[in-house]
Amino acid sequence: MAKQQKTNAMRILEQKKLPHTVNYYECGEFTDAVQIAEMLGQDPERTFKTLMCVGKSGAYYAFVMQGTAEMNLKKAAAAAGEKSIALLPVKEIQSVTGYIRGGCTSIGMKKDYPVFLDETALLYDEIIVSGGRLGTQIFLSPDTLLAATNGKAADLQMA
Repeated sequence: MAKQQKTNAMRILEQKKLPHTVNYYECGEFTDAVQIAEMLGQDPERTFKTLMCVGKSGAYYAFVMQGTAEMNLKKAAAAAGEKSIALLPVKEIQSVTGYIRGGCTSIGMKKDYPVFLDETALLYDEIIVSGGRLGTQIFLSPDTLLAATNGKAADLQMA
């Protein structure tokens, strides 16, 4: 495989001297976190997706969830201090974050949006998130993700 370019997420982790490893894999188009984990023989429970949302106030938020889980919008709104939130339409993801669908990560977005990591991540020593483009993953501890994004852990899953 040819030398891979670094993404904003990788540069930020390196600049902050935060421990992480990067994995590259073949990926031609959007595939969800669970399919990628299964394709690569990884634990889908440790694979996390980034969901971008917009609050009633118009503010944007990044919610990092287990790929196997569904987000509870009421819990997410409460964590963000919003009356309500909605998922950002797919067509707006790149203009808001700088990342494309399937390559979106909470680290290194265009702006420093508030980041909330589902508390289930704290059960693992290491989680897997998108590396900032299709075919790229970052392995890091939940604490490293929180440090890189100035994020907060919260209960975000459906019961």
